[in-house]
Amino acid sequence: MPLVTLVEVLKRAEAESFAVGAFNCNNMEIVQAIVEAAEAEASPVVIQASQGALKYAGLEYIVALVRTAASSTRVPVVLHLDHGTDRNQVWQALRAGFTSVMVDGSPLPLEENISLTRQVVEVARAMGVSVEGELGRIGGTEDHVRVAGREATLTDPEEARRFVAETGVDALAVAIGTAHGPYRGVPRLDFERLKTIRELTGIPLVLHGSSGVPDEDIRRAVALGVRKVNIDTDIRTAFVKKMREVLAARPEEIDPRKILGPAREAAREVIRHKIRVFGSSGRA
Repeated sequence: MPLVTLVEVLKRAEAESFAVGAFNCNNMEIVQAIVEAAEAEASPVVIQASQGALKYAGLEYIVALVRTAASSTRVPVVLHLDHGTDRNQVWQALRAGFTSVMVDGSPLPLEENISLTRQVVEVARAMGVSVEGELGRIGGTEDHVRVAGREATLTDPEEARRFVAETGVDALAVAIGTAHGPYRGVPRLDFERLKTIRELTGIPLVLHGSSGVPDEDIRRAVALGVRKVNIDTDIRTAFVKKMREVLAARPEEIDPRKILGPAREAAREVIRHKIRVFGSSGRA
C-alpha cells in the first residue's frame, strides 16, 4: 500500500491507547526486517532515517527502499525523517517524498525553536506531511546528534504547552530521562513530568532513546500518552551481534547473504518484541 502519514497512524493509536514503533534504518536488510516484523505482528510501523543514515545510504536509496517495502505490504508504513536539525535537510526530505518529518530545534532557545518549527509546520502541512517537534534535550549520541549529560535538559511542561500551541506540531518529542545510545545502568524516567506534559498539551508524545528502557517502563509511558517510540540501538546491537556470531563460527565465509541474512532475522525478532510491548500488534 502507499506510504501514509504519521498523523494517520497516530489517530488510531490515540483512540486505542497504544504506541507505534519508529525504527531506524540504514540499509536494505534493516528495512526488510522492519516491514517483515510489522507484517508478522499486523502492526502499523514508522520507518525512519536520520541524517547519518541518509548520508551513508543516500536519500534516494532510502526513499526507494521504503517505498518498495511499503508497496509489498498491507500494513500502514510511514517514512519519517529523524532529527532534522538542518532546515535544508528537512526541505530535501519533503521534496523526496517523506510522509513525516521531525524538526529538531531543541538546541535553540525556546523562541527560536518555536519559530523554526512553525516554519516547517507551515510548509509540511501544505504538502500533507506530518511534523514532529522536540522540546528539551535528550542526552547521549545518535549519529550527528551528541548531547553531553551536563547539557541534557528535561522538558518543561509549561514550555511544552506554549510550544505546541504556537507551532501546531502533530507530535512532540519530550525529554523525561531517556538517552540516545547504550545506557550505563537502568534509565530513570520522570513519569510525573510526562503525565503533566500530556495533560497540558493533549497531543501524541514521542519517546526517543527508548532502546534499553525496561519493557514495563515503556508500557507505563504508553499508558501516559506516548504514541511513538523510537528504537535504533537495540536493532543495531542484535544485527551486529548475529553477524559476529556467524563470522566467528565460519571465519572463511565470504557470501554477504549468509552473513547479513541471519542478522536481518535477529533484527526482525527484536522489532517484533518491541511492537508487542508498544501494544500495536493487530492494529494495522
